[in-house]
Amino acid sequence: MVNYFKTIVLGVTLLYAGCKTDEQTPLPAESGLDAGREFLEACNKGDFSRAAFYMLPGNSNETYLKNAETDFRKKDKEERQQLRTASINIRSVSEPTDSTVLMLYSSSADTLSRKLFMIRRNNQWMVDYQQSFQ
Repeated sequence: MVNYFKTIVLGVTLLYAGCKTDEQTPLPAESGLDAGREFLEACNKGDFSRAAFYMLPGNSNETYLKNAETDFRKKDKEERQQLRTASINIRSVSEPTDSTVLMLYSSSADTLSRKLFMIRRNNQWMVDYQQSFQ
């Protein structure tokens, strides 16, 4: 009887461990628009490590993202919740070249129009955040 109970406990434990999901690594963006959308969604939700996944590496980009995170953390609980539930309103998308995408967007949390610049490097679409401020 004790062995039967141990077997059941072990089975349930293994089943639980198999079903448990750790934080999943984001999937690479399939397009410039996809990279921009994923980046903005992650920023709005306060998931800056996920946003960094979709961002072109570099000191300037990292500085801009750290500033965005600092601004997010300074907001009160209600403002952060508004951002988490905000929708991204894409105003226009243009492709100046086959490896660049420029998106003009606003958020339902505020109506300020902003731009976001995406670039394809090494066959991967990423946000060039510093270009978005120039």
